[in-house]
Amino acid sequence: MSIAAVQTEEPLVVIVDDDDEVRTSLEELMLSVGLDAASFASTREMLEADLPERPGCLVLDVRMPGSSGLDLQHHMVATGNAKPIVFLSGHGDIPMTVQAMKAGAVDFLTKPFRDQSLLDAVTIGIERDVARRADSQILKQHVDRYETLTRREREVLGHVARGRLNKQIAFDLGISEVTVKLHRSSVMKKMEAASIGELIRAWERLPAALRERTT
Repeated sequence: MSIAAVQTEEPLVVIVDDDDEVRTSLEELMLSVGLDAASFASTREMLEADLPERPGCLVLDVRMPGSSGLDLQHHMVATGNAKPIVFLSGHGDIPMTVQAMKAGAVDFLTKPFRDQSLLDAVTIGIERDVARRADSQILKQHVDRYETLTRREREVLGHVARGRLNKQIAFDLGISEVTVKLHRSSVMKKMEAASIGELIRAWERLPAALRERTT
């Protein structure tokens, strides 16, 4: 999927609240402003659902029977799912709010809250998720392109990224300067970099474990 496609996907707001009336009201609120919504009565029900991979955010009640909204937040952080969360609570206290916000929550709203306050928070959450997904797509492109490089090209790229000159790279790798230039040109093409600066920025965005293979 292209980055443009990621940025134009229709967002989905996922609502988790054990109160039937609240769920219905929140879903209707989202639909009234043109946002798709899916609602669940428990965190377990949500985790077992086959939700589509679309940008959006979660609207979670903090206190629910069984696994709470905070429990779900901890689970998502532990599994690497950075979906933005807006918390709702009728019993919120300062320590709980601090805990939720430190873990990356968009906002923590105490019931009753203004509809516009929730919509504003949801909008921020969606914008964050769109940006995160686009960033992830860019990273995937860099990784996929990097994987096409030969071992020697990766070595040359690592040296270029550290600011080494062609003659220094040639000496370090025991090859000719002409060969370094050929590898460097090939790396530029495969990484689709229009300049050395762009190439270095792509290199710096690669996961550290991947970069360390060449050093």
